[in-house]
Amino acid sequence: MHQVDILVIATPIWPAHPSGLCEWVLEWLNAESSQTDGQGCPLLYGKAAAVAVAGNEDGAHKVSADISQALNDVGVSIAPGAVMYWVGQTQQGTDCQDLDERPQAVADTTRTLAVDTVHLAKLLKEQPCPAG
Repeated sequence: MHQVDILVIATPIWPAHPSGLCEWVLEWLNAESSQTDGQGCPLLYGKAAAVAVAGNEDGAHKVSADISQALNDVGVSIAPGAVMYWVGQTQQGTDCQDLDERPQAVADTTRTLAVDTVHLAKLLKEQPCPAG
């Protein structure tokens, strides 16, 4: 984790919540947030993140907001537009991987997520956040 510039958190929706594995990763990142560099800056500062959510349940905004806040709490930065989701009909059997083609809105949002996150990662690399 300390070697990457960009972190992507992707999760299915489980009744308006991220998966248990996703929550475990966020808990692990929270534990890591207490580690600092030689100048007192948390090791997770200077990382850019993006969030992807998919599933057949309501709650994509809630799940992405919860993940985004958890990442912010540990010092990871999230660019504008760095969240995308696909939500099928509630309680139906079609998963995004089963679609014949990707919906244009999802493709456009995914492109924005990638471009904005890479841009932020470059800015953070060039001008790191100062230690508070």
